[in-house]
Amino acid sequence: MTSLLLAALAALPCVYWTQGLESRAALEAAGVRRVCVAPEHVDSWRAAGFSADPITHAELASRTSLPVPGVTARAGVASPTRSPWVVASGWRFVKEPKGRFAYDVPSGKAALAAAESFAYGADAVLKIDPADIAPLGAMLRFLEGVPSSDLPALADFAVVDDGAALTGEVMNLLSRRNLLFQVVQAPSPRFRINIAIGSPAYPREEAADPSAFAQKIRRELTDDQRTLRVYGSEVVVCRLTGNGTRIRLHLVNYGGREIQGLRIRLRGHYGRGEALVAGTGRVPLEDFVAGAGATEFSVPRLGAYAVVDLTAAK
Repeated sequence: MTSLLLAALAALPCVYWTQGLESRAALEAAGVRRVCVAPEHVDSWRAAGFSADPITHAELASRTSLPVPGVTARAGVASPTRSPWVVASGWRFVKEPKGRFAYDVPSGKAALAAAESFAYGADAVLKIDPADIAPLGAMLRFLEGVPSSDLPALADFAVVDDGAALTGEVMNLLSRRNLLFQVVQAPSPRFRINIAIGSPAYPREEAADPSAFAQKIRRELTDDQRTLRVYGSEVVVCRLTGNGTRIRLHLVNYGGREIQGLRIRLRGHYGRGEALVAGTGRVPLEDFVAGAGATEFSVPRLGAYAVVDLTAAK
């Protein structure tokens, strides 16, 4: 394999594969080219043309285990009017950018897990149901074709990480509400808002209701000052990166169904662009409006994942 291809594959989550080399045809048919296998099998898989990484059972067990991504019913909540309960791990990746993670996902969830980890550039291993290899392969081929980007994450405020489970749950809710934050070890002068759970401004009693607490932060930030807003869905979680002249927006749809006409608002003035949508390809952004310090557009269709690259207008 060429160095460029190896670099592209290294950016993808690694598929944990316990079947022998006789299963290579299924992987090749699906387009899966990177696998994590037992150390004693690495050379044979590489000789067969795969990018193979060694992994032991102990190493796999040492990785942070992630929940199955998607939408799930909340225990004790039966009302159909309640907001969907999104299970997403983006906040974990933001909290531990150098962490090592592992998914163990049932059939139908591998592609979403791959998209989620890719959106955050996470070091993740996927343990999958072999029956899921075809849809996973389709997602991995798509992700492999996404142009590389090293833009830093954008944030509107900071959260001081004290290691407490309560703070983690607050991060979880903030992330699911698409409130962009940076995790810090101490309050940062870069941000107007620094959330330190247990401080007079953010007492633990308030944080004990993370949903209401997230709403409090949204009011403090104000919608006009938010870098990102999403309209028309409660099951899309975004990651936004940029450097002042260009941005990349990752859209992960946890709902399991295609969304049409998802509306996005970004602070700043950007030129027209396209969305690169998994399962569809390049599609033009619709109803594009830029001015008055903000840019709005609609993504005409969104499956599990899409990425939007925009350049600041001159």
